[in-house]
This record gives sequence, structure tokens and C-alpha cells, in this order.
Amino acid sequence: MIRVGLTGGMGAGKSTVAKSFADRGAYLIDADKIAREVVAAGTPGLARLVDAFGDDILGADGELDRPALAAKAFADDDSRATLNAITHPLIGTRTNELLEAAPDDAIVVQDIPLLVENHTAPFFHHVVVVNADEELRVHRLVNSRGLDEADARARIAAQATEEQRRAVADSWLDNSGTADELAAKAVDLWSQRLVPYEVNVRTGVVAEPLPELAADDPNPAALGARLTNRLWAIVGDKATAVAVSADDPLTLTVTARDAEAVAALPELLAAGGFPADGKDGYGSADPGRPARVVVDIR
Repeated sequence: MIRVGLTGGMGAGKSTVAKSFADRGAYLIDADKIAREVVAAGTPGLARLVDAFGDDILGADGELDRPALAAKAFADDDSRATLNAITHPLIGTRTNELLEAAPDDAIVVQDIPLLVENHTAPFFHHVVVVNADEELRVHRLVNSRGLDEADARARIAAQATEEQRRAVADSWLDNSGTADELAAKAVDLWSQRLVPYEVNVRTGVVAEPLPELAADDPNPAALGARLTNRLWAIVGDKATAVAVSADDPLTLTVTARDAEAVAALPELLAAGGFPADGKDGYGSADPGRPARVVVDIR
């Protein structure tokens, strides 16, 4: 199983990519859907919101009146913190339940609008960013979703920048064309990279690098930092340091905390996308991201 983080700014076309992946068998977890589900009518989550913000956040049908909640919850930092303290644990618990139910051979696609803003990119095997020019996104939001132009621009400005998204992206899908063109790009990514990646992780095989995929890296200069952060997410407290130690091929050294950690690292690295390479090291299972990991102990 691999976990794929899917994100992009408002109006970028993320839903088109999510549907393309789901149509091909992705195990889709939609963060926005979960956020609505945990505060639906009759849930403990909605009851806690009412206790915190008052029953005037309810509509006539008993469902959450989101604009009414937003008017109160985003009035100040304390109110926003109260909202997050109620909803985030509920969303996390439901997400973990869905992850635990995923098949062993799943490509889990987690559709998370605020993946970059929440700093969760390192916890995914692969991060896909869908992007489009800001003016095109504003046009789509105004003409397709009926947003006021000033509101659309304000919402876009409140999200991560293109530079911030490029810093964490493993794949970058440009959506300056039609929805069909974007869907075709998503299908190519699915078949050429994500499917082989999942098979390699599940079977413990180091990928044969495909230069044409590696050449499409959205930000080659950030690859070392991306993999360093990814490895920290994988090894956690089993390491005291993770650092780039060579460039060709890109090699990272994980300094293990102790002998017990050394024994635990092979399983953690394999599950995280770096199976043993048979040469006293570990290699990337991603055919578009050649890299090697070595373990040191001091």
C-alpha cells in the first residue's frame, strides 16, 4: 500500500484528478467530505459545536449552518482554536479508521486541500499537486462556482503559494487546458508511476529508475530536502540525524539512535518506500525518484 497526498489551490482542478484516480481503483479519502461527516446532524461533533458556539449555528433542518459557524469561529484566534480542538481530532480519528480499512494493495489517495498549509506532505509516499494560473482559477471560481471575484481572490490569497506547493510536490499536474487534458495527465501518472510504485513497495523491490519521469520533478533543487523530511517521517525517534551525503545518485544517510533502532529500520524504510537494495543500503521504490539510503550508527 502507498499513500498519495493530493492537493491544489481552489479552482485548480483537484476534483478532476481525484475522479480519474478513483475510476482506476484508488482508495479515495476526501478530507472535506470527512470534515462534513463528523459534524453532520445527530453527531457528537455537532453537539460539541453547539455547546461551544450556540444553537444559532444550526439551520432549520438541524444541520450545521456553515456561514453562521464561520462568523463566530473565525472572529478571533481563541474561537478558531476552539473550533480546531473540536473538529481536528474527529477528522483524524475518522481518517485513521478509513486508512485501517484500506486493502493491503491499495493506492490510497487522500484529497486534502490544505495539505501544504498543514505541513503533512512528508507523511505521504507521494504528493501530487494540481495547479493552474491564478487568473484562470479566479475565472473558474467566478463562472463555475458563482463566487464573487473579490471573495475568490481573497480565498486564493489565504492558501499556500505556488512556490510552497512546488517545495513539497513529487508530481505537478498543470491544468491550464481542458478537463479532459488534465484527466489524461492523471491517468498517465497513475499507470506509469503510482501503480508500479505501489507494487514495488508491497513486494519490497527497488525501482528501476525511469529518466523521463525523474526529469519531470517539479523542483529538483528541493528533492534533497523533500526526501530528508520524508525519511524523518518514516524513521521518527529511531534516528538522531538524516542528511544528504551524496548527489549521484542522491544518497541520504540515516544515523540510527542505537543498535535496537538499526534492527527496526529495515521494516520501517521498506514500508515507507525504501526497500533493501542488496548492497547494504536501501533504494527508492518510486520509478520517478531515484535515491539511495544508507544507515549509520554512532
